[in-house]
Amino acid sequence: MKDALEPRKVFSILFIIAIAVVFTLQFGPGSSGFGASNPGGQATPSAAATVNGKEIPVLEFRREYAGQLQYLRQQGSPVTEAVARQFGLPQQVLERMVNTELLAQAGERHGVRASDEEILKILHNSPEFQKDGVFDYATYQQVLRDYFRQTPADYEEDIRKRLTAQKMLEVVQNGAVVSEDEIRARFEKEGNQARIVFARFLPTMYADKVPAPSAADLAAYRQAHEKEIKDYYEANRFVYQQPERIRARQLLLKVAPNATPEQKAQVMERAQALRKELEGGKDFAEVAAANSEDPGTKAKGGDLGWVERGNWDPALATAAFALEPGQVTQPIETPFGIHLVKVEEKKPAQDKKLEEVQDEIATTLYKREKAKELAQAEAQKALAAVKGGKTLTELFPPEKEGQPALLRFETETRPEAVQTDTFNAASTNVPHLGPAPDLLTAVFATKGPQVLDQAYPVGEGFVVAQVTERQLPDDAKFAEKKDELRKQARQAKQYEVADSFLKQLKKSGKVETNPAAIDQVVGG
Repeated sequence: MKDALEPRKVFSILFIIAIAVVFTLQFGPGSSGFGASNPGGQATPSAAATVNGKEIPVLEFRREYAGQLQYLRQQGSPVTEAVARQFGLPQQVLERMVNTELLAQAGERHGVRASDEEILKILHNSPEFQKDGVFDYATYQQVLRDYFRQTPADYEEDIRKRLTAQKMLEVVQNGAVVSEDEIRARFEKEGNQARIVFARFLPTMYADKVPAPSAADLAAYRQAHEKEIKDYYEANRFVYQQPERIRARQLLLKVAPNATPEQKAQVMERAQALRKELEGGKDFAEVAAANSEDPGTKAKGGDLGWVERGNWDPALATAAFALEPGQVTQPIETPFGIHLVKVEEKKPAQDKKLEEVQDEIATTLYKREKAKELAQAEAQKALAAVKGGKTLTELFPPEKEGQPALLRFETETRPEAVQTDTFNAASTNVPHLGPAPDLLTAVFATKGPQVLDQAYPVGEGFVVAQVTERQLPDDAKFAEKKDELRKQARQAKQYEVADSFLKQLKKSGKVETNPAAIDQVVGG
């Protein structure tokens, strides 16, 4: 078994979710994706959340959640349903929807409301609703019916709510003011600058030096760490309990939302012809690369990676999951077009109990603990050498042209010296390293270049660092930077007041979420 996903390994995948956004406006069919429609076309009667008595329907949450997943995948992030759940994507999507509803309701109370003209402008500028470059009402109606399962009145009210929320947010943010003292305090932090060179010592660098525990060691470790083993199992349950999955490729032929029956039939004939080519021995990846109209997978020969049943339109999922590896579906029509799917590999559902994997987990945790002890010991040896006059760059030179592995997006296999860019006392992260509050405090406690006097725990490993440059605030530059600092301070204050306003709306109002409804959408 591979170790569970470490947060730093998945951070880049979900980076877009971590950005501090109050809410996001999304319009157009691009916000829908596989699984976005409700089987049978009927909205679930329960609500995903209720905000001051106003329900957020499950169907709306389903659409927003599927849209967020599709957006991430279009950006090249292979986010599975399991990873999305692990990192709280469903809750973040619902939180954004709740915030939008709260702001829209506040806007109505304060006389802030999006106008009909603003809504019409959005509709007329949306290419999804145009025919020959001009807004077409019949196309608009058909796209809403086929993609959104909404009436024009409901869709336009949704746009009005989002625009009203945005306007209310702007009203709140426009009230943000900053004082001269705040600007001066920002300058004191901005002007307090440093550069460092560091090397980090990670347990993974020493894992291969840790022998497997003996039977006696393993039994003793398991007895002494029952809680840790159980907690690891619970935190990584998605590794041991996974739904049925297939690794597949697809070829998509798009069908226009306003296509006539004759036009749909022509696309279906093309799909049948392509399937005959595949039956004749042509490679699916080559045929997909040459013919598919799915921009997200065409260049990869239609490669979809591993897919769970719930990710797809029900009709497509039923057809694909019924196949054996190597087989290709008949042409399947969905709201996105006509698909051919080839199944390359299948993995059955699994449900491993704690008793089945506790030795495996105990071995992983035992080796991780011993590797961490080795990493700490190596960091201490390096610190002693640096204090003795060596430099980190001499001791741990980067392997490739002065660029360490972590700057090349490669797995670090040994400590390498990293020279940071200049950063300041307002920073919450060390460049190329991330959050390290104790290290930051030590850096800005120095008055000039020097070796920091200890190996600092950072994440799972330890860091040894040398301050190479220090610059204290220079009053002569305050006037020069004042306007820029005022702008930065006001932007920060705008976020603060918006966050505070939303917290107050939640405190004074009544927000209820429905976990059961959420689980129904995301597979709980």
